[in-house]
Amino acid sequence: MRILVAGPVPAASDYGNGVTARRWASLLGGLGHEVRVVQDYDGGTYDLLIALHARKSEAAIRAFRAACPAAPIVIALTGTDLYPDLVSGGVDLTLLEAAARVVVLQPQGVLQVPEALRSRTRVITQSMPPISGEAPAGDRFEIAFLAHARPVKDPLLLSEAVRLLPPSSRITVTHVGGVREDDIGDRLRAESAGNPRYSWLGASPRPEALAVLARSRLLVLTSRHEGGANVVTEALAAGVPIVSTRIPGSVGLLGEDYAGYFPVGDAAALAAVLDAAEHDRDGLYTQLRRQCAARRASADPERETEAWKRLLAEAVPEKAGYEGVR
Repeated sequence: MRILVAGPVPAASDYGNGVTARRWASLLGGLGHEVRVVQDYDGGTYDLLIALHARKSEAAIRAFRAACPAAPIVIALTGTDLYPDLVSGGVDLTLLEAAARVVVLQPQGVLQVPEALRSRTRVITQSMPPISGEAPAGDRFEIAFLAHARPVKDPLLLSEAVRLLPPSSRITVTHVGGVREDDIGDRLRAESAGNPRYSWLGASPRPEALAVLARSRLLVLTSRHEGGANVVTEALAAGVPIVSTRIPGSVGLLGEDYAGYFPVGDAAALAAVLDAAEHDRDGLYTQLRRQCAARRASADPERETEAWKRLLAEAVPEKAGYEGVR
């Protein structure tokens, strides 16, 4: 098939949507399809549109539907589509009603979709091959924070939390991520200069960011909302335990019983979890390692590939060409 992937995905973007779109293009290309990734509909003729981000891809969806009325559309909902809810996220529900299939990136996302559309909604969790790297440093307890400085990421919360740790703590934070607003950049630079526990590297090439993750003892996610964060999948692939806000996007990936959650926006609670993890108080760090190891298979690329094969066979059965797929 000729497949168009459209979304807010500037060339070489290392933001989550860009990472996801490029991975899907590679995955679908590996299945034998011809795939093009664009920000806006390019006027071509395609067998299928996969729109990443319902609100930001609305113009592309409408233009594609007008130009290729017989071709099915798959709409993948992101965190800012889903949370706090679709209407608040600016999603036109009539677009979803026209979709052959709706995709969410973790099981809790289905609960945000109108009941009438849940039968055609599919969960496709994101994937990452195993990530290896250098061993953690022995003289500190390094934490990876891989987050671009957007308000939804609550980018200053972690720096506030580590300031609350006791002087004896060996915790240090390495923050990798770009900025879109100068005032946040100024605050991160000031924090990096004035907080000995906190080092902000700014935007870094993806391999360098993953190297920071792989050598760390923890990944921290402070987001207020996520649709299903790539960085959680990357941490699972690297064997790095995760501490996250208790948000549906993380609960959907890690489970209700996961031990590493803290309330959204609560720096003191985050500091308490980090302190307990550093000292393995009550076996917390051991439990996080065990729980993440048990969930590592969810990051297997073969699972994501098979999920897309099934979805394509449902959405475009006459062209999917997969024998035996049901």
